[in-house]
Amino acid sequence: MGKVVVVTSGKGGVGKTTSSAALGAALAQNGEKVVVVDFDVGLRNLDLVMGAERRVVYDLVNVIQGEAKLSQALIRDKRLETLYLLPASQTRDKDNLTPEGVEKVIAALQSAFDWVICDSPAGIERGATLAMRHADIAIVVTNPEVSSVRDSDRIIGLLDSKTLKAENGERMEKHLLLTRYDPVRAERGDMLKVDDVLEILSIPLMGIIPESADVLRASNVGSPVTLADTRSAPALAYFEAARRLKGEALPINIPGEKRSFLGKIFGRKAA
Repeated sequence: MGKVVVVTSGKGGVGKTTSSAALGAALAQNGEKVVVVDFDVGLRNLDLVMGAERRVVYDLVNVIQGEAKLSQALIRDKRLETLYLLPASQTRDKDNLTPEGVEKVIAALQSAFDWVICDSPAGIERGATLAMRHADIAIVVTNPEVSSVRDSDRIIGLLDSKTLKAENGERMEKHLLLTRYDPVRAERGDMLKVDDVLEILSIPLMGIIPESADVLRASNVGSPVTLADTRSAPALAYFEAARRLKGEALPINIPGEKRSFLGKIFGRKAA
């Protein structure tokens, strides 16, 4: 059975869709069979980031409503044969997502893929709670800003109360992905430092994605940044985050932080 990962946040615009696509592509490049599911019904941006907007015929709601088969709605990436997209609907609303329908689709995807990455809408409404409901692992995406971190704290509370794992008394595996980090601004006090965010949220750090125009350029050409420019700083950070997601114990070095020789060797350990 494949692992179900929800990429979530309390605040919009923090990089969930970018991160879902980048991590999905990173895993697929390593031979894993991956499907990225867009739960943001009504908006549907994941297909744009993955360069598949013109190939959408059926979507998640069509499958749940019985209007199409899952195989008809899945779109295989043209660049990676093990990467697939299940798009959201632009013409329906989140009320068209039913708990029973979502459960059935996730179960079918788990049996066919190594990784099911659910790109959640922001906030705490229906679409977000359904996206996280069946997750084995949660990636909480946040920017180093007070409002973003505070909203992420609320999402962590939901993960510990509104998921099947929580209801069964099991621990939800949670990881923090810190995006749009700028060490110069952090040192100036214009944004929170990494340690400040970790102290507030108290979940293991999976990766730090630096602020970079490479992410925007990749999105504009319809490509995950881990495919568009594999040697760019954000792509390398996502590749490392994907390896940690798979269970590798890699040190995390904070961008711009000066370290001693031993510090560079051992780095910051991801929990």
